[in-house]
Amino acid sequence: MVSTDPSPAPSIGTASPVTDEIATFALADLAGAPGWRRPVIVERELLILTTRGHGDAELDFHLLPCRPGTLLRVRPGQVLRCAGPQFDATVVAWDAEALRGFDVDLTTTATWRQLAGEDEDAVISEVSQLAVDCRRHPDSPTARSLLRHQLAVLLLRLAVARDDRSPARPEDETFRRFRREVEHGYPQTRRVEDYAAELGCSVRTLTRACLAVTGRSAKQVIDERVALQASRLLAATDQPIAQIGRRLGFSEPTNFGRFFTREVGVSPGAFRASRDQPVAGRVVRPRPPAESTGVNSGWFRPGTLGEPANGGYATRPGPPAGGLGGTGRA
Repeated sequence: MVSTDPSPAPSIGTASPVTDEIATFALADLAGAPGWRRPVIVERELLILTTRGHGDAELDFHLLPCRPGTLLRVRPGQVLRCAGPQFDATVVAWDAEALRGFDVDLTTTATWRQLAGEDEDAVISEVSQLAVDCRRHPDSPTARSLLRHQLAVLLLRLAVARDDRSPARPEDETFRRFRREVEHGYPQTRRVEDYAAELGCSVRTLTRACLAVTGRSAKQVIDERVALQASRLLAATDQPIAQIGRRLGFSEPTNFGRFFTREVGVSPGAFRASRDQPVAGRVVRPRPPAESTGVNSGWFRPGTLGEPANGGYATRPGPPAGGLGGTGRA
């Protein structure tokens, strides 16, 4: 957990007591400081349903448009900021244990979705009832069971709406397994050979799967994940840059600096210096969920954020404020 390190990041998703497996609250309660001065690291699973107004949410250094009926899925470890929000939203937060025993696949929930029609009515109704029950009922085994079932129904409803996805290809499953291993192993190794050995396949098979799903090689996918984590820690924590590099497997600060500059387009110091400024640039207009491969991890790629046809896994985050000598390579 990020919060165990010195100079921890402001974290969100913990406005309610940490003993609450499921909680609902207002968007403003997520800010780590007045005005969302910096991005904050999310520690719980979140659904954010916009209820009024228009604005942009900055998720992992990319802007997502929000208006009534917009639903955002935010995962633990991502960084979020809604600087000067011009919109209100209801937040549903939960811990992983809340869904133990339920057949709910969280990977099917889109990062961004604009609800409409009967889907919007149903989701609004279920989120509203969940919020009411979180307030009304005391913490008891029966109340916890009620909230767990309500959350499961909400997530299953969102999954049902995406059942029209194209059939999975063999490459999709290989890529999904690879991504799972990368998520656990990126601080220790960036060698494709290590992941291929862990998965029991060849480097060629792994690279072919990554190219089919993302248009990028396996090595690029690994490096992009490391660059994303570095960007999160630089923007949302006060940890020394050298410490961040060591945490991500770089023995020398100079090696980390070269890697980050190559991947992102600016030095770690320049990236951090710009973190108090919201992202500048065009808002990402996510594509319809039907274009997705159905393998949704929350990793983004500039310019095609949300649910792009390649799954949206690769990311090369640009500098938070833009215009610092690099825009990030796509």
